[in-house]
Amino acid sequence: MDYIFAVGDIHGEIVAFEKLLTHWTPDKERLLSVGDLIDRGKNPGAVIRKAILLEAKYGAIFLRGNHENMLLDWLADPCKKMMYYISQGGMETIESLLTYKTSAKMTPEELARRVEDEAAPELSFIRNRPYYFEWGDFVFVHAGVDFELADWKQTPKRDMVWVRESFQQGANRTGKIFVVGHTPTESLNTDHSTAIWYSADRSIIDIDGGAVFGGALHGVLFSQEKVEKIYTVTNEKEAGV
Repeated sequence: MDYIFAVGDIHGEIVAFEKLLTHWTPDKERLLSVGDLIDRGKNPGAVIRKAILLEAKYGAIFLRGNHENMLLDWLADPCKKMMYYISQGGMETIESLLTYKTSAKMTPEELARRVEDEAAPELSFIRNRPYYFEWGDFVFVHAGVDFELADWKQTPKRDMVWVRESFQQGANRTGKIFVVGHTPTESLNTDHSTAIWYSADRSIIDIDGGAVFGGALHGVLFSQEKVEKIYTVTNEKEAGV
């Protein structure tokens, strides 16, 4: 397709995601998410299930974010990773993947086994997420790459979902324009707005409007040459959430 409709970090905000999709034209634009479908928001499980349908029906692309990796890390070592994952909004994901609420008496290992048993299709989808998508002069990746490497594609996978300042402030000599999420733009824009953020040389575009924190969920329409249009859904959340 000649256009990509790129969506910022959704973090379980299914209502905002559904609203944003009303601006997407499936027969002309390929849908792409820059990752972090889950954790913190109201219904991460619903977002995953929606993503599965969109990938199957339209070939939509859903990249891997650090929160997808946190879920998989917890499943691999539930006791050691439990408290950290919960602190990052993991319980919202866990409970949205189960058919009934968790029990306080359940051990982390028992809880992880329940998630594996009851959410096998959702977890298979998460485990198969790609780390980046290259499209002409554009590269879509959750957090960024290592500009110090001769080949940015050799960036460690962990950095592709976690890197911040060294990428945002680095010298981009790759000839590519990187479209990312991960860092809410409020912390990057000098006016602290949730608008999309451009690096000084405009070779990095951050589209994470911090929707789960009461900011905005952005949908950015790209042609092979430039940003064509920006759609925004403001996500209202209760203060302190």
